[in-house]
Amino acid sequence: MEFELVRSVPDDVDLVVEVVTKQTVPDDPMVRTAGFEGEDGQSLLLPGRLLVGCDDDDSSQRRAAAIAARAASRCARVATTLPATQAVAEGFALGAYQFTKYRSKPKPNKIEKVWVVGTGAAARAALQRGARVAQAVALARDLVNEPGGSLTAPEFADAIREMASGAGVKAKVLEEAAIKKAGYEGLLAVNRGSDQPPRFVELTYEPSTAARATVALVGKGITFDSGGLSIKPTDGMIGMKGDMGGAAAIVGALSAARDLGVKVRVRAFIPVTDNMLGGDAQRIGDVIRYKNGTTVEVLNTDAEGRLILADGLIAASKEKPAAIVDLATLTGAQVVALGSSVAGVLGNHDGWVEQVRNAGDNAGEPIWPLPLWRAYRRDLDSTIADMKNVGSRSAGTIVAALFLKEFVPDDQPWAHLDIAGPAWADKDDAEISAGGTGFGVRTLLELLRTYKRPA
Repeated sequence: MEFELVRSVPDDVDLVVEVVTKQTVPDDPMVRTAGFEGEDGQSLLLPGRLLVGCDDDDSSQRRAAAIAARAASRCARVATTLPATQAVAEGFALGAYQFTKYRSKPKPNKIEKVWVVGTGAAARAALQRGARVAQAVALARDLVNEPGGSLTAPEFADAIREMASGAGVKAKVLEEAAIKKAGYEGLLAVNRGSDQPPRFVELTYEPSTAARATVALVGKGITFDSGGLSIKPTDGMIGMKGDMGGAAAIVGALSAARDLGVKVRVRAFIPVTDNMLGGDAQRIGDVIRYKNGTTVEVLNTDAEGRLILADGLIAASKEKPAAIVDLATLTGAQVVALGSSVAGVLGNHDGWVEQVRNAGDNAGEPIWPLPLWRAYRRDLDSTIADMKNVGSRSAGTIVAALFLKEFVPDDQPWAHLDIAGPAWADKDDAEISAGGTGFGVRTLLELLRTYKRPA
């Protein structure tokens, strides 16, 4: 989708999207009859015109643009009086997103170009920035929406390598022998039930100028989660092709880092496997000895994400970056606590946690902090190892974060984003599409763009 800034609406467009507030509703019989009152998110399609209600903030503008993109899906040439902002470009592009690869008769959104009324270099740059962010989100969505039987660990690693080659990012892919040599025992343990070999991907982004700092990212890359021997019920497996949403968000963000002028160095670590039930799958009661010496008793093979993230956090910590963020569709408890729209963030450094949360708010991806309550660490006590991989049913998101904390030095600023809820959607809603949402891409790009060393 192409965006162009213009001083006035061109004559040859198929549809004009007009922004309306409660105070500027047209005095028109058709409008009154339809009950259109300019409420935020409200829309009304008229001959040659689409009225959209919109408030004066980025979230409202993004939502209005996405609603317009869906309503104008049969139009190739669209103009709008919505503000020329990054959020508007994101909204149009993300609202038009569809994953049609497996449809025999796809009906893609036909919008090819959007003319936005406005002036100035800043407005033009904002539109192009929004379009590029949306492309990054779409890449993450495509990866999450790909079936787990197609996007195996080797295929996912190849897709990451392809992204890196076109985005100025260095990629190093460790195959099984190298993973064993590196001592990534959590990844190897989870992979034991699979016919597909694991991969461990390392990515490096170097800014064009001297880097402000190095930020490390760690993403959960479970390409399909059956639960292992702690098998999920059928309904519980629906959507589990998206259990690599954290990894996909990192891939999407780094695909756009160079184009958006990110000025920090980024090191990313992505352990990749599926979680299956093969003849040598890890058993209940098995013990994993990690390369940092920590031992973990596995009492639930469906709590596998934390087992592979531990390897990624060990690798990230070894780099001694200025800060670490991990992203994972980690716990059902996160969905219970915060629902399907809000991610949870926990960490060992209040300033860094707040910086991550602010980045999400500014990017239009809501994030809410949960306490890393240390007293709950006793829930992970094991009778035979340093800890077990699950606690009780209470405070599951917090206990999972406390598990991950064991693999990060106390003096290393670290934040954990549990995106189990917002990484997947059951239906379309404005800029959110059914299936993989790409949640986390916009937050990461905003975080990397505005990074400040945690105080």
